Amino acid sequence: MGDVKAVLFDLGDTLIRTADVAEILRRILSLYGVERPLPEIEEARREAELELSPEDYRLPYMEFWTGWNLRILKRLRIDADLRWLSREIVKVWWDNADVELYPDVAETLNHLRGRGLKLGVVTNGFKDDVDEVLRRVGLEGAFDVTVGVDAVGKPKPHKEIFLYAVERLGILPQEALFVGDSLEMDYLGALGAGLEALLIDRKGKIREKDIRKIRSLLEVVRYV
Repeated sequence: MGDVKAVLFDLGDTLIRTADVAEILRRILSLYGVERPLPEIEEARREAELELSPEDYRLPYMEFWTGWNLRILKRLRIDADLRWLSREIVKVWWDNADVELYPDVAETLNHLRGRGLKLGVVTNGFKDDVDEVLRRVGLEGAFDVTVGVDAVGKPKPHKEIFLYAVERLGILPQEALFVGDSLEMDYLGALGAGLEALLIDRKGKIREKDIRKIRSLLEVVRYV
């Protein structure tokens, strides 16, 4: 790799892990007296995700998430005030998500920072969620830039979200290394935007060849 000046990371399943989305929804619905089987919730979640359009990512934070939840609740045929419940789900989401930092994160960030590299997060989550998650895992203020999908209204793998981050850092795309767990969204998306890329495959499940893969974030230091 060339002269890397910054390392950017995906958030979910790269720096932090949480309970599965369907499980989080099951927990929250149960708090409000609604019980549904986990497979039914997962199916409703998948169907709702297929309905998302590029325009949805330009919506304000609460409008996006209440609309997303509303799609799921309608598919689950819940007899309640669905708009109210959709907003409640947003409010209590992170309290029920089991957010935790991967054990290799702190040491990796400290080493990279010690090498004088800039650090950032680029995620398809919204900035409000990014800030809340980083606060919960003790990484508030740890990054030079944090970019959510609402910064440009386009999610990964669109190049705009990557280019926005490197522009904020005042560097060229080829001077940034992006690390993420999704082959399409993170690895190929970053390469398509002109960044260097690493795919973190903690469980060794990805079989594609001719890609740069690591099993631990600690391996990132070999590429900078």
